[in-house]
This record gives sequence, C-alpha cells and structure tokens, in this order.
Amino acid sequence: MDRGPPGPLKLMSGPGGPRSNESDRLDYANVVRSAGMPTNFIFILADDLGYADLGCYGGRAPVSPNIDRLAAEGLRFTRGYANSAVCSPTRFALATGRYQYRIRGAAEEPIGSAMRGDKVIGLPPDHPTLASRLAEAGYRTSLVGKWHLGFPPAFGPLRSGYHEHFGPLSGGVDYFTHQDSFGTHDLFEDGNEVNRDGYLTDLLSDRAVDVVQRSARSRQPFLLSLHYTAPHWPWETRDDGELARSFGKGRPIYHLDGGDIHAYRRMIHHMDEGIGRVLAALDDGGIAHDTIVVFTSDNGGERFSDNWPLVGGKMDLMEGGIRVPYVVRWPARTPAGTVTEQPAITMDWVPTFLEAAGTAPHPDYPSDGLSLVRQLGEPDAVADRPLFWRMKHNEQRAMLAGRWKYLKVNEHEYLFDVVSDERERANLARRHPERLSEMRAGWEAWDATMPPIPEDAGVRLVYGKKDMP
Repeated sequence: MDRGPPGPLKLMSGPGGPRSNESDRLDYANVVRSAGMPTNFIFILADDLGYADLGCYGGRAPVSPNIDRLAAEGLRFTRGYANSAVCSPTRFALATGRYQYRIRGAAEEPIGSAMRGDKVIGLPPDHPTLASRLAEAGYRTSLVGKWHLGFPPAFGPLRSGYHEHFGPLSGGVDYFTHQDSFGTHDLFEDGNEVNRDGYLTDLLSDRAVDVVQRSARSRQPFLLSLHYTAPHWPWETRDDGELARSFGKGRPIYHLDGGDIHAYRRMIHHMDEGIGRVLAALDDGGIAHDTIVVFTSDNGGERFSDNWPLVGGKMDLMEGGIRVPYVVRWPARTPAGTVTEQPAITMDWVPTFLEAAGTAPHPDYPSDGLSLVRQLGEPDAVADRPLFWRMKHNEQRAMLAGRWKYLKVNEHEYLFDVVSDERERANLARRHPERLSEMRAGWEAWDATMPPIPEDAGVRLVYGKKDMP
C-alpha cells in the first residue's frame, strides 16, 4: 500500500480572493468546536445510475420526486464525477478519500464474487477510513447496503470503522433471493449471514430509517452510509418476485435476456421512495437542520440508463461513464435551490465530512480529495485542480483540467472541451497539439506517483457485442 506524499496546497478562488483549503478547514473546524454543533452525515449511493435519470438532471420520467426535493432544498453539482467508471474502485476512494489506485484491491474492475476468502483483494483494515476517523471523533457509524470492498475473514465493514452493517458484501445480488451472481446467499448483519424476506431496496430503506430514528433519540452524531444496489441488475421491481425464481440453473442475474426502461425507472422510484422516508425521519427527529445529505452514483449508467447528453457509460472514461449526479442538502449552511460548477469527485466527500465534523484525515494518509465545505456555503466559489483516472479496461486514461479533458482509449488520443462539448464529439487534438502534449505529460507525471496497474488485475465484463449491439 503506497501512502504517497502529501498533495500541494490547493488555492480556492471566489469572493474575497484566493484562500487556502487548509485555512478554510481550520476556520470551520474552530467554528464547529466553539459552537458545539455536531453535524450528522448521510451519504446515499446509487448503483449504476445514469446522469439524466433524475428529474433534477433533466430526466424524462417522474421517478425521483424526493431526490428532486433534495436538489430544490440544497445544491446541485453540474460537474460531479465518480472516481472510477466501475463500482468497487469508486468505493475504495469513497472509503479512504484517496485515489483508489494506491490500494491493490481497487485494481480489480470490479472485485468479483469468485474472490470470496481472498486475503489480498480488499480494503486493508489498518487503512484509516471516513468511518474510522468519524468513529474516533465520537460518531456512530453505520453502513446500510452494499460493501463490495473484499470478503471475510480478511475484510469487512466492521473491520474498517463501521459500528454496524446490514446488506450484501458482493457487487450484485438478486432483490428477492439476495443471492449473488454465483448463487451464493449474500445478506449480512454485523458480520453474520441473515435471512430476511423482502425486496432488498425496501429492506435497506427500512434499516436506514431505523438508524436515523435511533440516532435522533440518542442525539449522538452519526454517519449513515446508505449504499443501495438499485438500479443495478437484475431488473426487478417490487412486483417481480416470480421473476427472481427464474434465475439460476444457467440463467445468471446479469439478466441479459430481460429488463426494459419501464422496470428500470420503477427501480429508481422504489429507491426514491425509501430516500423520502429517510428524509421524513430526519424531520420527525428534529435533526434535519444539522445533517448533510449527499446523493450520487458510483459510476455512470448501464444498459437502460439515460445519460443524455453524455456519451459512454459504465466501464468508459468518457463523460457518460464517470460524470454523475451530485445533490447535497445542508440546511445549516447550504443555500436552497443553488447550482455549482465546482468539479467534484467521490473522494472529496471524505475531507468534506471530516472538516464539517471538526476533524481531519489521518496525517499518515493525507487525502487526495478536496474539502468542499466552502463550496457548500458559497456555491459560486470554484477551486481549480486537475483530476485523473486510469483503467486497465481498454488501457484508458483521462485527465480533467478546467474545461479541458485528455482521453486515451487503447492507442487513440483525444482532447475535448467538456464545458461546450459535453458529448465529446469534437476532438480538438489536432487543433491544439500543444495542449494535448501538455495534458499527456501531466497525466504521465501523475501516473508516476501511483503504483502500476498489476498484470494480474482482472477486468470483468458481464456483456459484450455478442450479447447486444
């Protein structure tokens, strides 16, 4: 595991001129300590959601009234990104606040169910996490939903800072049988396998509401990581219990022979209903004002997703694979109904939450992310910094700097202005060869600070051209 050097001091522009992110962090931490106002955190992660699936991002169907209300009452990011175009690598970044490439397990694209019992592929328990740092600061930490960061006995939520967990450990499970792609039952509570009847999205929502209600009664500050499996395959709504019994015996839950946009949209709506119940629990408990609620996705959309106007999807470093919705509500600080153009990435939420809690990342594991606390209070403030990606799949690499994006897929290089051309259709590499060369060199310099991609790292695709055009 490469801890790496601390990153350079990031300067933030906006009202009042440039300010250092470090001074912002110290200022806010002092406010938190002096006022004695603990901030609670709810991080809601959808699975394979498309950029335009939600009404607040131009969605074509009324599937997300509660998430849309979050946006109306808070802040919406137009340039929010996932740390990866596939699920478990993004989750490593979300847990650690660092580029996932520093950890061997994150090189898997993604971690497969066949890796149960592996002692290497996972989130090392000795690595500080968002959950462990908040637990040290007196927070009650709960993961409700998908883990996907390695399997017991070497890895697990309770070994990485969470006090409690309810949900699956692998990447994808059936919504009714709770079995993974190998037919293994995968529903756990605090490290023990449990059997529960019900539609998984609803079971997760029920537990999340319970966590909020218990926290409201105890008045202990809390972190709730609510990681839904929706709207990931199989394409099952609440009414599809019979469909669930058809899987297995040669028909995998990848569900390549079924599904449609109508079922997909209902799956999103089921998740949205659960989110509405969580928000209601915050209101009923009188703790909504001092709770940051973030909603986003682990990567871009899959086969039934609406990514308009973006091109590409899951497994692609094109915008459709990594640009995701970000909706944030923090009534104590964030102006309602606002929009920010701040480029943000999954790992940013670790230093953001830690700063809002009046603490900081572990000094031996400095975050690669940027605290967004200032932007949550001043949506017009924009901090400029480059972002980087790489994938073994198709030897992809990408760098974002301002409005410019460098992209390489196999042997092909591209340069896009993703502010004016978010569909990445106008390749400006020949018109701006100096900028292409500069960004290529920038990506290579960054890549040299990361461990190389292991030769034995796996790329796992569930379908290809032979399955659908």
